[in-house]
Amino acid sequence: MAIVTRSFVFSVLTVVSLSACQKSANDLSHKSISSSVEPTNCRTVEHNQGATEICAQPQRIAVLSPFALEPLLALGIQPVAFADHAQGPQGDYDAPREQIPYLGDYVTSPLANLGLAYQPSIEALVELKPDLILGVSFNNADQYETLSKIAPALLLEWDAADTNLRTVAEAVGQPEKAESLIKETEEKIESAKNELSSFVGENTNVLLLSSSKLDQINMGTSAHGLCSRLLTELGFNLVAIEGIQAGSPGSPAVVSLEALAQVKDAGLVILLGTAPDYQTSASDSAESFKEQQLSSLRQAWRDNAIAQSLAPSKTGQVYFIPAYLCLGLPGPIGTALYLEELKQTLLF
Repeated sequence: MAIVTRSFVFSVLTVVSLSACQKSANDLSHKSISSSVEPTNCRTVEHNQGATEICAQPQRIAVLSPFALEPLLALGIQPVAFADHAQGPQGDYDAPREQIPYLGDYVTSPLANLGLAYQPSIEALVELKPDLILGVSFNNADQYETLSKIAPALLLEWDAADTNLRTVAEAVGQPEKAESLIKETEEKIESAKNELSSFVGENTNVLLLSSSKLDQINMGTSAHGLCSRLLTELGFNLVAIEGIQAGSPGSPAVVSLEALAQVKDAGLVILLGTAPDYQTSASDSAESFKEQQLSSLRQAWRDNAIAQSLAPSKTGQVYFIPAYLCLGLPGPIGTALYLEELKQTLLF
């Protein structure tokens, strides 16, 4: 996601300077955290920033962003540290199920808190002594040199789920498992397509939108990655709005409420709800996080005259889906969750 608009994905991701943190890392090299034993079983893993040599089986993996955490957990590998896009707990992630949206269910032990994904704590990373760092290019490209002095580092791309999975699998020595997961995901999509076939046949044309509370509305195009791509794979046709440029991947097209009134051929509307200022705590649940993404949007849609004038609103064919499922988790775990949410929302 080299050109992904940070505000589109989580609204708070900005390029920041690490000048205050880099001094402690500038004197480091891979050798400084390696043992004196000659490395064995080494392999070169290609990724967004080039190629990185990784030896043996990484045991202390630090992860910067849910985008990087998802493929690792899908492979059954546990990290030791994590940095999220939103402000996490004051201390470590000692209750990951409640503190890390959706993916926390797959984390089996507490994780060290590395701060924000786009501004990870370099001091914490140095102290942690990881043997592998997984980041994302749009967050960490400017920091790659510094990160690489702490440990071998790989930067992944947003919405390149299969490539990311294969890259991480190669890094942890499980390439065969990546292929198995990709095949399993394809089978899940095909199964969901069969389950939804009757519904899709009756409601082929979909207007896909994303917003937090209708203050800014993004038209659902390829810029929405898995969110839009999976709908087309299931057989839906995404309705375009005349005069609105589709946008490029990661750069969504903003559309006005007035422009929505021009849409006449959409049988249903799917609204992806976002929560730009989401907060998680040990008392949260998946359902409460879901409501953070949807409650304001539902209310804004109900209260807006133009929204209510659209044919799908009149026929009860407006559906609300948490955007985090497909924008935040574009890999195998997110795909399975998104498919299940679509089935539950559209069929029941």
